[in-house]
Amino acid sequence: MKAVGYRASHPIDHPEALLDLTLETPVATGRDLLVRVEAVSVNPVDTKMRLRSQPGPGEAKILGWDAAGVVEAAGPDATLFKPGDKVFYAGAIGRSGTNAEFHLVDERIVGRRPETLSIAEAAAMPLTAITAWEALFDRLDIRRPVPGAANALVIVGGAGGVGSMAIQLAKQLSDVTVIATASRPETQAWAKELGADHVVDHGKPLAQEVAKLGIGAPAFVFSTTQTDRHFDEIVELIAPQGRFGLIDDPAPIDVMKLKRKSVSLHWELMFTRSIFGTADMIAQHELLNEVSRLVDAGRLRTTLAEQFGSINAANLKKAHALLESGKARGKIVLEGF
Repeated sequence: MKAVGYRASHPIDHPEALLDLTLETPVATGRDLLVRVEAVSVNPVDTKMRLRSQPGPGEAKILGWDAAGVVEAAGPDATLFKPGDKVFYAGAIGRSGTNAEFHLVDERIVGRRPETLSIAEAAAMPLTAITAWEALFDRLDIRRPVPGAANALVIVGGAGGVGSMAIQLAKQLSDVTVIATASRPETQAWAKELGADHVVDHGKPLAQEVAKLGIGAPAFVFSTTQTDRHFDEIVELIAPQGRFGLIDDPAPIDVMKLKRKSVSLHWELMFTRSIFGTADMIAQHELLNEVSRLVDAGRLRTTLAEQFGSINAANLKKAHALLESGKARGKIVLEGF
């Protein structure tokens, strides 16, 4: 089968940063599905893993944690899907990735693909939808108010992949006021288009910008990017007893600054359930099915922003470079081999 991977970690402008490869097609066992991959999207985790995870001698590492495709075969213990089913999912970080013609994935983290989306539109959604859903509802619990606080959620980085999904999920499934941050006219417009009630410029002091809205101190803050840069402002703007969640990998932050306000800190990593095989791992299957239902009901939209052509090393290098530039909005998708 065709695949794209690397044999050594390199900067994205290195000739061998990503390579076109030919590998053996894997076989489904246990609860695994063998999926024929039709489209993939690219996430910041792809670029981080390319630089941090060194393949073993003579080995190649395949990246990719978002896919839309069709079940080619199911392992003997699989009960949720059968060959021919159309699926979408975000994979597991400890396994070979989706940048391959065929991919193995545990059925408990796979969802039914939305019927109303194209393959590319569907591929844009799983990782960011899972991350945003778990952050908002499993970690921050935004449907449970904070006494005395403004029932509002600040999403730092509202135009990114996760931020784009968080805006929609918060508006559709809760009654919080959504305050997204974005610094460029095009990203500010994108956040408003997705349903944000307010958009503030994170290039300016955030606490001051949020205070100008006149709604009071927000109960919730969800930071998707540059948390270390904005941390002091977040500490200042959040309400006493508020809840603060983050997903990025910031430089060290002084969490003691949260103590005076009794602000709770919540990490979200959508791979935790699959890494540890948690008892509730199937929650991601159920979550993705609900996202699919909401899409088909017209309540959620894809966050596909750009299509970079077919799945090959050259196009994936362009996608990695754009993500590393920090100028991407929404999701980048590649379709077909």
